[in-house]
Amino acid sequence: MIDRRPFDTLGSANHGWLDAKHHFSFAGYHDPARMGWGALRVWNDDAIAPGTGFPPHAHADMEIITYVREGAITHQDNLGNTGRTEAGDVQVMSAGSGIRHSEYNQEPVTTKIFQIWIIPDGRGQPPSWGAKPFPKGDRSGQFVALASGVAGDEDALPIRTNARVLGATLKAGESTEYTLGAGRRAYLVAASGAVEVDGVALAARDGAAIRDVETFRVTAQADAELVLVDSAA
Repeated sequence: MIDRRPFDTLGSANHGWLDAKHHFSFAGYHDPARMGWGALRVWNDDAIAPGTGFPPHAHADMEIITYVREGAITHQDNLGNTGRTEAGDVQVMSAGSGIRHSEYNQEPVTTKIFQIWIIPDGRGQPPSWGAKPFPKGDRSGQFVALASGVAGDEDALPIRTNARVLGATLKAGESTEYTLGAGRRAYLVAASGAVEVDGVALAARDGAAIRDVETFRVTAQADAELVLVDSAA
């Protein structure tokens, strides 16, 4: 099953400094049919105006992955971590027993991110933060694990859940396959470009909720940048 979630059907909240689209119920947007997908709970498509951002606030017991599409995001938390994550790179915050952090766009341009929340396998673990560059050339024509709690994904940022966040870039006409397997769910978004997933067309920033398939094929109709979450059902 592949369920296309067109961009214009997503939840929406424009705060001026933040223009947010919600693939799943979040804050003031509630859709009982879109409460998550497997362990994936939140996928926000955020545009953050220059010189603005999220002031210090707290989280607990959630794996929070930030994929930067354009610009850069600057992180600071109460553990003493600071860092600037640029376009194409990824940061992971394991909120665990509790962490307080801020995320600001200190760039002169709008920063665009995907913010992805995945439910952890356990509760109350020590909080942590990390970031890593992932050159887009390394993802050319194939999915590469960016953040993962699955054995064998040693080059990915660690997360505390049986899930993977992957990225790929495809040239127009190029295809790649992904093996999902039984008891798993996938959620795929084209950050840019246009693709077909087993014949289902996705425009830029559409979502595709995928289940009950062993393997699916993604074919680019135009040069595309893809982000995929694979989690336990």
